[in-house]
Amino acid sequence: MALQGVNLPLAFTAQEAIWQKVFMDLNISMDDLHGFFGGPAFLAWARMGNLHGWGGPLSQNWFDQQLSLQKQILSRMLDLGMTPVLPSFSGNVPSALTKIFPSANITRLGDWNTVDGDPRWCCTFLLDPSDPLFIEIGEAFIKRQLREYGDVTDIYNCDTFNENSPPTNDPTYISNLGAAVYKAMARGDKDAIWLMQGWLFYSDSGFWRPPQMQALLHSVPFGKMIVLDLFADVKPIWKTSSQFYGTPYIWCMLHNFGGNIEMYGILDAISSGPVDARISENSTMVGVGMCMEGIEQNPVVYELMSEMAFRSEKVEPVDWLKSYSRRRYGKAVQQVEEAWEILHHTIYNCTDGVADHNIDFIVKFPDWDPSIINMSILAKQEHMQKLLTLHKKRRFLVEETNTDLPQSHLWYPTWPVVNALRLFLVARNNLSKSLTYRYDLVDLTRQVLSKLANQVYLDAMTAFRQNDAKAFSLHSQKFVQLISDIDELLAADDNFLLGTWLDSAKKLAANPGEMRQYEWNARTQVTMWFDNTKTNQSKLHDYANKFWSGLLKDYYLPRASTYFAHLLKSLEHKVNFMLEEWRREWIQLSNKWQAGTESYSIEAVGDASAISHTLYDKYFN
Repeated sequence: MALQGVNLPLAFTAQEAIWQKVFMDLNISMDDLHGFFGGPAFLAWARMGNLHGWGGPLSQNWFDQQLSLQKQILSRMLDLGMTPVLPSFSGNVPSALTKIFPSANITRLGDWNTVDGDPRWCCTFLLDPSDPLFIEIGEAFIKRQLREYGDVTDIYNCDTFNENSPPTNDPTYISNLGAAVYKAMARGDKDAIWLMQGWLFYSDSGFWRPPQMQALLHSVPFGKMIVLDLFADVKPIWKTSSQFYGTPYIWCMLHNFGGNIEMYGILDAISSGPVDARISENSTMVGVGMCMEGIEQNPVVYELMSEMAFRSEKVEPVDWLKSYSRRRYGKAVQQVEEAWEILHHTIYNCTDGVADHNIDFIVKFPDWDPSIINMSILAKQEHMQKLLTLHKKRRFLVEETNTDLPQSHLWYPTWPVVNALRLFLVARNNLSKSLTYRYDLVDLTRQVLSKLANQVYLDAMTAFRQNDAKAFSLHSQKFVQLISDIDELLAADDNFLLGTWLDSAKKLAANPGEMRQYEWNARTQVTMWFDNTKTNQSKLHDYANKFWSGLLKDYYLPRASTYFAHLLKSLEHKVNFMLEEWRREWIQLSNKWQAGTESYSIEAVGDASAISHTLYDKYFN
């Protein structure tokens, strides 16, 4: 991070250990806290007040281990000249606080994506910033961090309204709320600066109109707030808010949701956007940043974005990519440079304004009944909304379509990208010893085959609707075979292994019980994600989908196979497709896999270059 110019990193590890001490000082018991903290794979959403208890409880070993780790992290950050950003109090509190302080202004928030509103993890409690108790708790939290870590920073993050709107749009009320949030920080650290995500101004733009934005942004002394223009690579807020109404901000690239693995980016925006913002009239931009939900994908995007922190002028992507290719592989290879030029104008030129979240059908399998045809326009829109968006959230923009079939996100013509893969394969003898070449070859092959699978799936659905059992069998078997082939490909590179993810989770455990819990957390986050019933999948299923060997073979493949088997049965027996019957079978299989303990390889197996070449010949020659 330091070598890439990062000097303001988030340091959020172990905040649960700090909260444990603060809340227990307020006479809240550990039993009460067990239902408050989320599990290890769901900490971020529990911290934001979206859920509570899911994946928990956290053990004392976890608290102690994380606190020790945080102290090491902070020490290293300081050694490298970084300024850590610590968390602060956003108002999220345990339910027990309502009994200890019955007169406190505590509100229970609405449901956030549960299937049936289960109170064990639904509907968190928010202490109103206008309540004096808010400042008391916020001050105690800051001071407890100072006590544990020393005076390591003056910058604190707080996002009280992240995907949760204030109870009123009255600017005076919003201003008072913002002032109270900052007051809680300043009571603990007189030099505190509030670092705030600007995501709310995009995700809930209907609420945050200019009067409300200005009320919040101007609720603290000038220079005491910095806003992250979180989605500036796609939807820059600074352009439509008069430079955040004079508030300093950081131009940020969001880029990735859910840690999904998909080749995607907007290199032209990255190479020019930060410079445009900095030289714009009355600019209040003070830096550039990256705030992706997952980073182990698309290295070309993060390499260019990191460089923009050092550049005062725009970058020409064509020239930059030639230099990047030579640096990445250790030599200049004409075919690979030609391939990168193609990728620049296709995969890395997404200009449709859609926030990319991998909804390719292998990893985000449509949960629907294809028997239903001639849907009304309204029904079609509702159907696509369920497929492409989070419930009641504008996290993803929905594309207009002229079909009632499910739609994946495709922003480029596929055949030029197939040609780019061919060029990569032509160069394989020149770059056979390059691990970075192997990674890019595997990723590009995976991308090409995944997009092919989308079309094969649609062919299968069309055949089903035409009552053509033979064609349906042909296409559905090809789809399943593609999953198997991609799994074999991914197994040949150690960057695409499920076993690595599960092994890292289990290594944190101090006893067998923790090991089972941590593995369940790791498995659940990348599959069902949240709660389900016997016949309803989680509303967030596949949010954090991954193209990992092991996950394709043992999770995505059985899901597709069982679904196709039910469809074929309905064709052969001339009966209606029983969607609920499939859901019941699949959810049972999913929950069993989530609770499983079978081991997966942590070492690559096979020759990635040879497998890629074989698959290219199989599907494109």
